[in-house]
Amino acid sequence: MLQAKCPTWLLLVASLLVVVISHSTEHPEEHGNIAVVPIVKAIGLGLGILIWGSSSLLMGWASSRFGWFGITAQDVPRPILNYCGAGLCLLSGLIFFFVKADVELHTITESIPLLLDRRTISGSYAPRSSEFWIDRIGPKTRRFIGSLLAVLSGLLYGSSFTPILYIKSRSMCQESVFHGASDYDLDYVHAQCSGIFVTSTLYFAIYCAAMKNRPRVYSGAILPGLLSGLMWSLATYCWFLANTYLSAVITFPIVTAGYGLVAALWGALVFKEIKGLANCFIFFSASCVVLTGSVLTAISKL
Repeated sequence: MLQAKCPTWLLLVASLLVVVISHSTEHPEEHGNIAVVPIVKAIGLGLGILIWGSSSLLMGWASSRFGWFGITAQDVPRPILNYCGAGLCLLSGLIFFFVKADVELHTITESIPLLLDRRTISGSYAPRSSEFWIDRIGPKTRRFIGSLLAVLSGLLYGSSFTPILYIKSRSMCQESVFHGASDYDLDYVHAQCSGIFVTSTLYFAIYCAAMKNRPRVYSGAILPGLLSGLMWSLATYCWFLANTYLSAVITFPIVTAGYGLVAALWGALVFKEIKGLANCFIFFSASCVVLTGSVLTAISKL
């Protein structure tokens, strides 16, 4: 039944993709999301998202505070507190680099694909050890690559609001092509999600072609993936709404610190990625620093 439904679903996805492309004018794409799997496998969920969040925070805060990439610079009533808050968040990101995460390789059962062809049914498929490239390199190199990918992904994620801020800053300019564009942040949620859908579909199509139409899709991740997508969309909606009332220069430090600490707690308490007294102390200190930075940033708006 599942094999019969998958082609129909893929057909509908392809049809929806055409509609989205033809009816959307803005596509804020988040290319950094394709690095999530190697980041988590290399340095773990908690440490990976914390480093990701720190670089995302700095990019989002700095671009909106100083007017990078052609957007209008945003002022705050207490700039000193704002600078101190952003500086502490940067310091926390540097401290997190000294945390050593204990990441285990995935089991063989997670390598069994969802979509099986006739050769699989006939018995030619046999479970193999992990073939993911990040698992075949040494621990130190894997840690360096994972940290580097987390930083680069965070920088890309931190610029996801730049096209929206650029359009809004030129909505009142008579000579601009964006004259008359909406100044309400929630009007851009559809464009944001559509851009992510188009980009993710494109990358998945490239992956399928590279794998010669035999992608490794894990059945256990389907329902959690759908649930995560719903949660992410709701959080994005709330973030856009917060931007309307607080501005991006305030929301970026608060939001990125929030989801970073949640991921850190999952990694430390559930997946046991942080072990050892010294490691836990460094981890706790960096978490306190990033929380302090977020509080100072929020106070700078009052």
